[in-house]
Order: sequence, then structure tokens, then C-alpha cells
Amino acid sequence: MPRSVAGVLLAAGDGSRLGRPKALVEVGGQSLASRGAALLRAGGADPVIVVTGAAPVDLPGVLAVHNPRWRGGMGSSFAAGLAEVPAGCAAAVVALADQPLVGPEAVRRLIAAFGTGAGVAVAAYAGRPRNPVLLAREHWVTAVALAAGDAGARPFLRAHPELVTLVECGDTGSPDDIDTPADLERVARLMASGPDVPG
Repeated sequence: MPRSVAGVLLAAGDGSRLGRPKALVEVGGQSLASRGAALLRAGGADPVIVVTGAAPVDLPGVLAVHNPRWRGGMGSSFAAGLAEVPAGCAAAVVALADQPLVGPEAVRRLIAAFGTGAGVAVAAYAGRPRNPVLLAREHWVTAVALAAGDAGARPFLRAHPELVTLVECGDTGSPDDIDTPADLERVARLMASGPDVPG
């Protein structure tokens, strides 16, 4: 059975509260799309797929997939990304472009959990499930069927808690979102005062 794990970065939003597409927003000298792709690659995911929408993204070594339905919310981007994962991949780690403080060790831990039998692994911070999320291929059809609007994997995870393995990642980074200019300023300050994540 193939055990390679792909990375899927959801980066299609227009950043309505930021005033520009999130994929192109720069923090710590890198665009959010570039940082997210680096996070997945550094964590061991291969290949890395970036789902775009409001703005094109061209990154070396990354498969960019345009979601024509991006205005409908994250659910359609979640589906579009999983649809492009090569047949040889047994699972995918799904991450969000607007969480640049997530560290690559979180991705490594999810992939390690998959390697020891977890079919659904979710990064947790102080015990609270957040992102990224790993889904084994056998769960994709059900997860995509439940995804809608701005919800990607969340409806599936809530419908099937018995499948979820929580993987504590609180010591590896933070799942803080960048939704507003104030969020961007706060995250930029955190990056300037601490180690570069994901690097």
C-alpha cells in the first residue's frame, strides 16, 4: 500500500477583511502562500498542492490548482485540492494559508501518526483541535460530501469523532489566523520577536 502523504494548502480567499487576497499577503518577508507551501514541504508532505482562487500563485515545485468556485467558500477549495492529489498518495495534510505560525513539526507529527495507523489526525494546541488536518484517502469522499460553504474538513471531523486522533502541537507553533489588518500586525510582531516559523 502506498504511504506517501501529499500537502494541500488552501489559499483561495480574497481576504475581504484584509483588503487583498490572503495568498499574496506578505509577512516575515514571504507571501502567505509561499510560507504555507514551505511549511508542508518542510514537514515532509510531497507533492504540495496550492488551491488558488482570488489571485494566481506561481511557486517553484508546487502544483497550483485554480478553484473556479472559490467565492463559495473553503469547502469547494478543500474538494478541489483533494481532487488533484496523485493516485500514489495514501493521505493528505490540509493546511490554511492564513495560519503562518503553524510549524513544520506539526505536519511531521501528523504524518508520523498516520504512519502508526491513524486515518484522521488533527493538530491540537493545548488540547484544542485546530489545523493542519491529515485525512487518509479512504475518508476523502465522505469528507468532501460534508464540506460546504466556509467549512472544509470540520463537518466530517464533527460527524466522526471516533476516527479522530488528536496530536498535540502546542510546542511547535500557533494556529493564529490572519483575518484582519490587526491580526497581520500581531503575527508580524510575533515573528519578529521569536524564531522564524516555518522557516
